[in-house]
Amino acid sequence: MRKELHQRIDQLYQEMVDIRRYLHQHPELSFKEEKTAKYIADFYDDLGIPYQTKVGGNGVIATLKGGKPGKTVALRADFDALPIQDEKDVPYKSKVDGVMHACGHDGHTATLLSLAKALLSFQDELPGTVVFLHQHAEEYAPGGAKPIVESGALNHVDAVFGTHLWATTPLGVMQTSKDVFMAGADRFDITIQGKGGHGGYPHETNDAIIIGAEVITQLQKIISRRIDPLQTAVLTIGIFEAGNAFNIIADKAKLVGTMRYLDTRIQDQVIEEMERIINGVCVANGATYKLNYEKGYPPLINHAEEAELVLLASKNVPEITTREEVVPVMGGEDFGYYLLEKPGTYFFTGAQKEGNEYPHHHPKFDIDERALPIAAKTLMEAYLAYQEK
Repeated sequence: MRKELHQRIDQLYQEMVDIRRYLHQHPELSFKEEKTAKYIADFYDDLGIPYQTKVGGNGVIATLKGGKPGKTVALRADFDALPIQDEKDVPYKSKVDGVMHACGHDGHTATLLSLAKALLSFQDELPGTVVFLHQHAEEYAPGGAKPIVESGALNHVDAVFGTHLWATTPLGVMQTSKDVFMAGADRFDITIQGKGGHGGYPHETNDAIIIGAEVITQLQKIISRRIDPLQTAVLTIGIFEAGNAFNIIADKAKLVGTMRYLDTRIQDQVIEEMERIINGVCVANGATYKLNYEKGYPPLINHAEEAELVLLASKNVPEITTREEVVPVMGGEDFGYYLLEKPGTYFFTGAQKEGNEYPHHHPKFDIDERALPIAAKTLMEAYLAYQEK
């Protein structure tokens, strides 16, 4: 059956590409994916595979029960886009101003839909049950995975697997980890209240811009001087808003940033250090502040046994020439919520497009679409391998 399934997936290649390109032209932002969810539901309607909609929000979950006894395995694909203007010069460029599939979720969806169609052709021979988990809102915390877990929709699932088309990894390479694979990702904003005034009379003010700059500089010392150098964390300020005229000293500044970590003990330490530093700088400068810290996605920690299973199963995919265990990446991914509840693993499918080596979340992001069937085959092999445990 494996050989026939591979052949069926290859036969569906053009349909995968068509689905991916349609979704690429019609992206929707996190928590606003109503049309995309309907597109997915309509696809399962046409196949005759039962499904649920509005799972944890805009999630869609379809279920295919095989003809033979076995375990229940979920395969996940996300389907939200990003608030980025598409700058690619391609026929399938986004038609929605300021919104773009800049992370490959359109490809994830095309992969899983086509895999469902392929598996349906062999339903009677399939062991166990396949759960096709189409998740909304991966890009924006609190995300879609957490409410899907909280809905109880996966209570009956034995394991969960997922893949990310990885645009900076060459085609034919599969990467994963038997431990921490992706970072926890938090968000924070800091509002500093100083005292504004005339640009020519700084002694009568408490300059919020100067205070904000000092806060930024001091916060970086958390990473360089307070965290064990054998541990890992990233603290980035992405937004610094202050002032509205060249000759007015700003009374207020707002800093917005993210913190990435691999160990929750480091997360706690950084939060404590941030509060101490911000308070100290503001007290020293006669200013006040407000820190709003939002804990986001947890670290994505693969289960070692399931990661090994995927590494071995990928050997059945001839297009995969290299399989690697890699160090964690500092990007966040709410698939980690599933792995807190169920055994499973997450892996990268190399999708680097020749001549277009832009990273994820870039206005010119694109993928090599030949990675779509590779991702489908690897998910299929993971599913079958788990049934054989």
